[in-house]
Amino acid sequence: MYVGNREIKVSGRGLRIAKLDADMYQFLSEPASLIEALRTCKKRVDLFTFMQRLPETQPTFSYPMEWDNLAVLPVSTFDEWWNKQIGFKARNRARQAEKKGVVVRETSFDENLVRGIWEIYNEAPMRQGRPFPHYGKDLPTVYKDEATYLNSSTFIGAYLGGELIGFIKLTVDELGAQAGLMNIISKLAHRDKSPTNALVAQAVRTCADRGIAYLVYSHFAFGERERDKLTDFKERNGFQRVDVPRYYVPLNSFGRLALRLGLHRRWIDRLPGPMAERLRALRYNWYNRKAQPEQVSS
Repeated sequence: MYVGNREIKVSGRGLRIAKLDADMYQFLSEPASLIEALRTCKKRVDLFTFMQRLPETQPTFSYPMEWDNLAVLPVSTFDEWWNKQIGFKARNRARQAEKKGVVVRETSFDENLVRGIWEIYNEAPMRQGRPFPHYGKDLPTVYKDEATYLNSSTFIGAYLGGELIGFIKLTVDELGAQAGLMNIISKLAHRDKSPTNALVAQAVRTCADRGIAYLVYSHFAFGERERDKLTDFKERNGFQRVDVPRYYVPLNSFGRLALRLGLHRRWIDRLPGPMAERLRALRYNWYNRKAQPEQVSS
């Protein structure tokens, strides 16, 4: 829904939490007017959450807040990143992609790109041990999903011959100060060619060329979750954990109670770290067994 000139996403059945539809990619310099508009809008909203913009890492608003985190790469020049900010493994992987014929470039948003994205999304029903949410989508749906925020987004494609084997959707905030990887994904069949490393390298080059000071790769950590392969990948490519304020503004009495009781957090994030990791391992094993083809007895 739209409130004022902002697109707002509301989630939850019991507790209704609103945030910017482009949360983590768009930010509020003056949140007071939007908060007041949410309080008086026709649809019930209990809490509104928003994140503070980089590079400000200390609270600048007086609303209730908790610490969130981002995986942030400070960008100056491509050479600085290539020679000083990344590990040798990431550098070698990016070189490997080029040696194996992967060409990475900024690309236009058109039907050819969308078809390539659709093919990547429908390559496999499972990714990272869980059902992949984009699997099974048709072309019109993928087009609609990717056509958001086109005025502030740049698409980067990794190509092998004429085949799109990976892409990034890089979305820049209103001030042009930070860019977020709204989408980054590569084909599993071409994992040996390291297209994702090459895509990250081009994203850094794009930010350096445009004077964008920060490249953000989603969160560095999720709740109490321990390190995983994706965290290691981010760190090898120069991304660092940066803690930033996330504000939670109650819009009614139920929102105030829910915030006091911690009901705004996901239930798995409220569990102790070791217990949450055991549950994730059980989920991973269950999905893997489910994905195995049935054995047919002779």
